[in-house]
Amino acid sequence: MQCILIVADEPSVGAATKILLEHEGFEVRAVESGEAGLKAFETTPFDAVIVDIFMPGMDGFATIKAFRKLRPSVPIIAISGFMDLYAFRDTPDKGPDILSMAAVLGAAKSVYKPFRPHDLLSAVQDSLSVAA
Repeated sequence: MQCILIVADEPSVGAATKILLEHEGFEVRAVESGEAGLKAFETTPFDAVIVDIFMPGMDGFATIKAFRKLRPSVPIIAISGFMDLYAFRDTPDKGPDILSMAAVLGAAKSVYKPFRPHDLLSAVQDSLSVAA
């Protein structure tokens, strides 16, 4: 059974994602901070990790970098509720693409919250198939 770590500061996101993935046959551990995620990652051989980008304390960017340093081959799926706040402005400066920035740090896939269950499952399955 493949084991997935969820790192998300919103308990409802972690719990709902955990239920979804367990229903699909994954073993899942959910934690609510980058620090707790790093502790779990150091001691458990996870097959994939889902990381929320915006969290207090150790944010998703720092968490992804730490995971990459420890185990570069473990696929990471970045999630974020941050949408491009400038998408509707009529200027060339649209602002940062947060999930593209996560990809530069090593996230294999990314999904915007709120996500449809199918979108998250596809990102997890695609990441696991590439890592295999």
